[in-house]
Amino acid sequence: MSGVEAGTHPVVVVGAGAAGLTAALAARDAGAPGVVLERDAAPAGNTALTLGMLPGAGTRFQRAAGIEDDAELFLADILAKAKGRTDHDLARAITAASGPAVEWLADRHGVAFELLDDILYPGHSRHRYHVPPGRTGTAFMADLLAAVSRAGVQLITRATVEAPETDAAGRVTGVVWRDEAGGRHHTACRALVLASGGYGADPEAVIRHIPEMAGAVHGGHHGSRGDALRWGERLGAALVDLGGYQGHCVADGPDLPVTWAVIIRGGVQVAADGRRFSNEMRGYSEQAHAVAGQAGGVAWTIYDRRCEEPALTFRDYHRVLASGVVAMGDTVEDLARACGLPAGALAETLAEVEAVTRGHAPDRFGRVFDGTPPLQPPFRAVRVRAALFHTQGGLAIDTRAQVLDRAGRPLPGLFAAGGAARGLSGPAAWGYLGGNGLLTAVVPGRFAGTAAAAC
Repeated sequence: MSGVEAGTHPVVVVGAGAAGLTAALAARDAGAPGVVLERDAAPAGNTALTLGMLPGAGTRFQRAAGIEDDAELFLADILAKAKGRTDHDLARAITAASGPAVEWLADRHGVAFELLDDILYPGHSRHRYHVPPGRTGTAFMADLLAAVSRAGVQLITRATVEAPETDAAGRVTGVVWRDEAGGRHHTACRALVLASGGYGADPEAVIRHIPEMAGAVHGGHHGSRGDALRWGERLGAALVDLGGYQGHCVADGPDLPVTWAVIIRGGVQVAADGRRFSNEMRGYSEQAHAVAGQAGGVAWTIYDRRCEEPALTFRDYHRVLASGVVAMGDTVEDLARACGLPAGALAETLAEVEAVTRGHAPDRFGRVFDGTPPLQPPFRAVRVRAALFHTQGGLAIDTRAQVLDRAGRPLPGLFAAGGAARGLSGPAAWGYLGGNGLLTAVVPGRFAGTAAAAC
């Protein structure tokens, strides 16, 4: 494709991850056919790298499972995890719309969900994760792409956006982009949705905003280079919560995430000295920061067969197993030998954990093992490193997902969602509640598409 695109589209969306595709579907539902510009040949984004776990409160899926949940409970969980240091109005709007968004995707657009109710993730007071069968982000993306195709949304891949264009009054009028052959295009629009991800793949930005993760594995999409943040800032947008992010622990070698289900069931992490170093149940995001601070930047996740049971329902965990990095030991000494850990220290650590599991008080790190059986042989262990999966700070938005300037005023015709926009995690990793990434992609994506269609 070459030359200049004629005509004006009601809505142009930059980025074809969950945020962008959801925005396109919402705009189409509101009667505004748009076009989605995606840099990659095959749309994926950070969404494809997740487990596809979308939290929603008060859904029919929860009711069918006998789970009572509502937006107020979900809001309370988000505010508690973020220590109140997030935009309360935005959090309230997103949690209120979370359940309806899940049902809208399922019932109107054929996105397959089932309720993940076998394990409760840290910070959530109810089972509210909705996951695709197989529990992969790639399955979620496949359903979204199929929905966009059925809806007749135009998706242009290998399209590299250079910059938005505005008129003299500062209103967005279109974008300039290049195709794979280098041909330059101008696509006019009445509204623009930025859904091109955060800045996790930009090493300089990571050093500047979250220096504690500068040496971490980047587990997110390579396209998360902060483009939307730079474009928005040039247009006068405010940037907020740039220190917020989702961290995780990945198996050293294949760099695949080790599901936190093994920790929730009673697993622990030890450093190279065979000793625990933190409360692993604070959350996997802040635990990544703790792992990054250990000798060599590594730790070992120790667990057993019972802990592994829920992990086996995730395809990504089977990829970890297939990579050969899971060590086994019939005794603590065998496990220590397989991992290169001091046997005496590891034995003392696991004995301490067993003693705590038989009581009812928190351990010295504040973790409560009440009701958790002690680990049993044969033991399993994976050496892990800290990983940065996606950033949670970005362009300031209102409850319509419209981008705000530094004075808090909406920038006409400009919207953002997903990694391009601020999330709900506040200023640091400790504010990340599991599922916040997809939540703030899908729900503000829907907000953005609906509001953009009205421009």
